[in-house]
Formats: sequence, C-alpha cells, structure tokens
Amino acid sequence: MGKSSTGKDTIYRELLKKGLGLTPIVPYTTRPIRIGEVEGREYHFTDEAGYHKLLEAGKVIEARAYDTVHGIWRYFTVAEDSLDLEKQDYCLIGTVEAYVNLKKYFGDAKICPILIDIDDGERLQRALTRERKQKQPKYEELCRRFLADCQDFAEEKLAIAGIQKRFYNHKLSDCIAEIESYIEAVR
Repeated sequence: MGKSSTGKDTIYRELLKKGLGLTPIVPYTTRPIRIGEVEGREYHFTDEAGYHKLLEAGKVIEARAYDTVHGIWRYFTVAEDSLDLEKQDYCLIGTVEAYVNLKKYFGDAKICPILIDIDDGERLQRALTRERKQKQPKYEELCRRFLADCQDFAEEKLAIAGIQKRFYNHKLSDCIAEIESYIEAVR
C-alpha cells in the first residue's frame, strides 16, 4: 500500500516475479481503464451493476468508494473461490482502509502490511508524468487523489492500523530487495 504514484504497481509486479511464491489477488474497480493497464492484471474492471451483483452474492470482502470529479469510483476485493490463505501466500495492492478490513476478514496473523513511501514532491511529479501519457489526462482527478492520499495515509490512521514499518522507494531495486528480505523474515 502507499499513496498514489509511490511505485506500488511496479514494486508489486517485480515482487511477483521474484520467486517468493506469492499469488496475486487482483482487486476490482468501477473506474475506467488507463492506458497501459490490462484487464485482470492491475484490476478487474467492472461497472456499478457488476459491483452490486458481487455484493449481493456476499463476495465483497472490503470496498471503498471515492467521489471523483468523474463520478463515484469503487475499488474492492472479492472473495474468489480459489482464495486459500492456509495453502498459499498472496500479494494485493490496497489502502490502509482495505488493510484494516482484510485483517478483520482473515485475522491479524494472516495479513502483513507493506507500506511504500516517497517524498510528496517526487510523488506529485511522477503522477503528473503518468497523467500526461493518458489520451485524456484527468488533472482534476490527479489533484483530488493527491490531496485525498494525505488524509487516507495520515499518521494517525497508520498508527490505528498498526502500520509501523515503511519502505522508501528512492531507488527501486533497493526498495524491492528490502521488501523481499522483509517478506522472507515474516513468513
């Protein structure tokens, strides 16, 4: 987990390649797909009706809704039939709120937080660079996300969630190596 543009997606993909035996949990979203994203890799893309169908079926483990400048965008985790924490270790990108709800669902001992951090100035520059690559850049939404992250990852929320360790993504390879060592140590 981490604020937007901290490198979560890149780190996540690299960790899955490392031979750590991690299986991805692909979250769902109702937001539009971005350039470079692939259905089933970063997210399962659905609509509001798809979300409600999964919710009514009792499959939604945790969900968050954001009132964006483009309407409500939902992000949520689904209890897939193949999900078995007794037999497999998983990796999932989420938020502090998602982490807290996943701990409630699976139990504290089953969930290990990995918080990616970086200087806000660098993060803003990365976000702007990424947004400029979109066919229709959504700068208002970039600003909303940036400001919302300050609240969503506030020190008080991190403390309440029990998240103490941070991994600083100043140099990608060093950050990944540190996380890899951490995963091996906490198993």
